[in-house]
Amino acid sequence: MRSIAFTRPTVIAAIELLEKHTQAKFNQMILRLRLEDDIPSETSLSVAKKCDLLGRLVVKQPDACIDTLEGPMTLNEAVVREAIRLVPEFSENTLHISFLRGLARDGYVLHRECYNSEPNLRAALPEQIKLPQTADEVHSLLIDFGFLTSLGHLNQAIDAHTRGDWAAANSQLRTFIESLFDHIAHNIRPKEAGEMSSSENRRALLAKVGFLASDRNEWHANGKSYIHGLFKMLHTDGSHPGLSDEDHCTFRLHVVIVTARTFLRRLSFNS
Repeated sequence: MRSIAFTRPTVIAAIELLEKHTQAKFNQMILRLRLEDDIPSETSLSVAKKCDLLGRLVVKQPDACIDTLEGPMTLNEAVVREAIRLVPEFSENTLHISFLRGLARDGYVLHRECYNSEPNLRAALPEQIKLPQTADEVHSLLIDFGFLTSLGHLNQAIDAHTRGDWAAANSQLRTFIESLFDHIAHNIRPKEAGEMSSSENRRALLAKVGFLASDRNEWHANGKSYIHGLFKMLHTDGSHPGLSDEDHCTFRLHVVIVTARTFLRRLSFNS
């Protein structure tokens, strides 16, 4: 079975959208999801209450497999696909915007073949990246290593992205990745890292001990490397209205999460 995983915030945003259904439409959806034994069809129960029941079911059994007209898929994916039917092509509604931002964080966008046609999900990133699973792995590794300061900055970046506060998200992403390399340096060489006055010096220390590889262009003393380029890109800030800022902030979030996983995995393998 093919499967697309969506993070909890995206699923919750989808369920909030489904509250817009009428009783009849909601009951039809429940039949499509094969949940009629779990969620009653009685109109005495409000659609909002039914959505609450649906949300609890999806959170508890996200990987439950159901058959749909598009083929077998998880309940997690099926609920998100139901919600995209309710998103118009152009909208400033906060529920629509929150849902679309959740999809973007998970690496997906809505695509229409032509004006006013049904929207479809399209991966904004290569399928191999599996961004929701990557983000979960980063969170788990941060907790395992006790890098709680970094974890806090990452969570604040994600929260800011959810609110559409691009400047705050960008700032927290840079602070997160900087604190992550600080934590890694303290983990590998605690005494030397503790004596250094700057994060730049601690990153240079990671290169000196071989954690950052020069042959892969991860670090060069001349400043022409992936890590240097990443920090230069993350250093640009400011918030201006328009889609380009949302796209760039989401791009930064994706790059930072994938980068963090790479180096956290390396630390885990070397520990």
